[in-house]
This record gives sequence, structure tokens and C-alpha cells, in this order.
Amino acid sequence: MGEDIRLAAVVSLAQGMAAAHGSREAWRAAAGGACRALGGSFAALSVWERELGRLRVLVNVGDRVAGEEEFPEGEAYPVHQFPEITEFLHERWAGGGEPNAWVETAEGPAAGGRPGYVHQRVAALRRRGRGCCVVAPIVLNGRAWGELYVARPVGAPLFGREDADFATVLAAVVAAGIAQAERLEEARRLAFTDALTGLANRRAVDMRLDEAVERHKRDGVVVSLVVCDLNGLKRVNDTQGHAVGDRLLERFGSVLSLCGAMLPGALAARLGGDEFCLLAVGPDADDVVRAAGELCRRAGELELGEGVACGVASTADPIGPVRSARRLFRLADAAQYRAKAERATTPVVAGRGGAEDPVVRLADTAPAEASPERRRFRGRPT
Repeated sequence: MGEDIRLAAVVSLAQGMAAAHGSREAWRAAAGGACRALGGSFAALSVWERELGRLRVLVNVGDRVAGEEEFPEGEAYPVHQFPEITEFLHERWAGGGEPNAWVETAEGPAAGGRPGYVHQRVAALRRRGRGCCVVAPIVLNGRAWGELYVARPVGAPLFGREDADFATVLAAVVAAGIAQAERLEEARRLAFTDALTGLANRRAVDMRLDEAVERHKRDGVVVSLVVCDLNGLKRVNDTQGHAVGDRLLERFGSVLSLCGAMLPGALAARLGGDEFCLLAVGPDADDVVRAAGELCRRAGELELGEGVACGVASTADPIGPVRSARRLFRLADAAQYRAKAERATTPVVAGRGGAEDPVVRLADTAPAEASPERRRFRGRPT
């Protein structure tokens, strides 16, 4: 393969990983790009799980045989079955050697193997009808991360030393791509996570609630929102300091997460300050009210706190048509506003106050400039 062709293959691999969305796409792009670059028929990307002492396959691409899934759930191999990995991890690389790729063929045992011994990788080549493979260690942040594996079928030209050297280069490109993908995933996670409590943040709620209301309008799925204010935070901050107030917020966040677990798939979030919410898509409205009631009970038992004011709005209750995320949020917020005004120790539920429900009336008739919705919601207007 000419230098220009190989350079183009490296660029294509890097571009494919850069364009991937999420880890799985990045893994597939890495294995697929390396397979094409080396003229292979099959490729796999695996990660070295130190704590479990095993090599776990993340993705298989190309001509897969029976039992090889694209994204296998449980394909993993104890490292002791592969002496060449043990050598790389504990001897050659640890002693200052370079993470160079090597070639295996189905024609004989591994170099240096004892007489009559055929190690697992050679046996696997024979079993799967492959004639040779090149294995390139992947090193990330100075540590062995895993390996890139590319194979050719029986009858195809065997990989040579030049191919192994090229595979070493490809593994370095893959390592850079994996590092970039992991940084992007972490950035995405942080963008939708509250730093103090570890719960979802307002941005995550905005996105999920918009999507949920669209599903409700399209498919009739039940969408319920619990909005709550943690009482007593200002007093704690003023009298005992913000560090103690932060601990109260963290403890309430844990309680919210625990109660959210009562509702399959519910999103627990901190909206900001002392304001939190639960978003449930699918569960029955009564189940959501029960979870909110448990939240009120547990919040009332928190040391330092003064309970929580909790409002609930669900598309399954008589609140009128919900055509926007903004309206559901206004209803839940109005219910929470009433709970706070009445010092209620149980949730106030929109739509369950009779024909002239005061919460629904408050949410729907208050002018925008005097809205009880104290948190501005960026969703579409009603």
C-alpha cells in the first residue's frame, strides 16, 4: 500500500471517529476504519478491564461468524489466556518498551510457545476460518487501554511487519479518537448535570419535558411533573453558612432521587437554588402523587430543613389540554405556589380541586408579568 493511500486511510479513520455521536459510534468507526485501512475482512475493538482481569470486546465489524455480535453484551476473555497481552502489560511495556503491534497466523503456535502449545488467539483464528490477524495495543493517557484487532480470511495475503507498523500508527489515531469521544461525553454529561447534587439540571428538564409533551400529543402518553421548593434553606444559609446549606441541598437531592426511583424512568432534577422537580413519562398520575407524598414525608424528616412545598400536574388529571411543555410547568408551579402559601405538608395536585380548581385558574388566568411561575421556562409559549 502506497504512502499516499495509507495517509488517506489515517485521515479517513480520524474523521470517522470525529464525526461519531457517542461511544458506540466511535468504537464502530475505529474498528471499521482500521479494517479498511489494513485491507482486513474483520476487526474488533476491545477494552482492558484491569479490575476484572479480562479483555472485553466492545464492537465487532466486517465478516462476523456465528456468535460474534456487532455490540456484544458478554464477549470477554481472561487475560491469562493471552500470554502476549500479559507480556505487553507486565513486562515489555512496563519495562519501557513501545506498544508495537504484532502479527499472528493460523499456521503455527505463537513464537516462543512451548512445544505442542497453540495459544488462544491462534486457536481462535483457526476456529473462525481466519488466516491471520494483526493486534495493536491502544495506550490512552499513558496506560494500556485495550487493543485493536484486524483479521484476514484464509487464503488472503498474510500481514507482514509493515502492516504491523501501520497498525501501530492506526492504534495511536484510535487512542486520540477515543480520548476525544470520552471528553465530549463528559462535556455533554456536565452540560446536563447539576454540579452540587449530581441530579439533572434545568437544561435537561427543558429538553426532556419538550420531548415528553410531544409524545403526549402524538401518542397520548401520560406526562406528570412534580415541582417543589425546599423550605428553610435561606435560614440555614444565614445562620449556619452556605456549606451547611449545600449539605442540606445534597441530602434533599438524595431523597428526591430515592422517591423518583418509585417511578420507572423518572428524571430527578435541581432547577436551581432550592427548587427541584421530578418528571415522569408513562406512570399513572396516582403513582406520581404517591411518590410526591413520600417525598414530602421524607423531606419533613431531614435534619435542619423545614420540609418541602410540592405541586403536581399530570396530563391524566382534569387540567384541560396540554399543548406545550410551558403550560404543564405553569400548572405544577402554580400547585407548588399554593402548597407553599398554605404551608401544606402533602402535595397539592392541579385539577383535583373541583370544577373551579383554584390551581388551574391561577395558572391559566394570571397575566404573564404577575405569573406565579417564578422560574422562567424557555419552552414554547402556550
